[in-house]
Amino acid sequence: MTSNKQDEIKKEKVSQITHRDLMNVFWRALPFEISWEYVRQMHVGFAYSISGVLRKLYPNKKDLSEALKRHLEFFNITTYFAPLVLGISIAMEEKNATDDDFDTDSINNVKASLMGPLSGIGDSLFLGTLRIIAAGIGVSLAMQGNPLGAIVFLLLYNIPAFAVRYIGLFQGYKLGTNLLDKLSQSGLMEKVTRMTGIMGLMTIGSMIATMVVMKTPLKFGIGHSATKLQPILDSIMPCLLPVMATAIIYWMLGKKMKTTVILLLIIVFSIICAYFGILAP
Repeated sequence: MTSNKQDEIKKEKVSQITHRDLMNVFWRALPFEISWEYVRQMHVGFAYSISGVLRKLYPNKKDLSEALKRHLEFFNITTYFAPLVLGISIAMEEKNATDDDFDTDSINNVKASLMGPLSGIGDSLFLGTLRIIAAGIGVSLAMQGNPLGAIVFLLLYNIPAFAVRYIGLFQGYKLGTNLLDKLSQSGLMEKVTRMTGIMGLMTIGSMIATMVVMKTPLKFGIGHSATKLQPILDSIMPCLLPVMATAIIYWMLGKKMKTTVILLLIIVFSIICAYFGILAP
């Protein structure tokens, strides 16, 4: 048997994702939010959930290390839809493990493009609708002295939540596999990668505008005739200061500065600017 055929057989063996593998991901994804932190939010939860599959796909430690690093990038989503993204990511990692020409950047591009839309749906469906309905029914029973009120609430809320997690994981994997095959055959993979990259950048841009807050109370002039600086900056570009701050932080990350050092610099800078009245809430 030639070495090329042996390599092909080896790749086929390491790329077989079983039902048991996906169930392992499902159980690992339940405590998804426990490791949430301010810098990259749910990245550790995502990497932990998918790590078992990655070990199977990448027996080589170098390949495994690179795969884990990919999934330690920023990630944040309504937890009930996290398994759907996990399923799609597993399918893409499986494709990458057997295709030397696969663009690994597309994996994080797809993840980033799904965060915003799925979070919007998830927050509205589960947190804004289902939780309120389930709590209303449970509270109404409890107010009547029925001890089943709390149990009814938990069942009404968690049964759909677990169903969405379970179905999302397996359908995400199935969708990801079929979708990637069709895209590869039609030659649309490059276009999809570019489009998901654009959507990912749009998602990050919207997060800067909504999650990064920076305003200045500085004025020029005296009394009622004083001109405020913030409206001028807003007229040039809304959220100009948050964009500038994010760009500077991105530049520092590009210089391989440690996250801890950047956070300390932000704290010191904020204290100084607040003391001298340069920045304000």
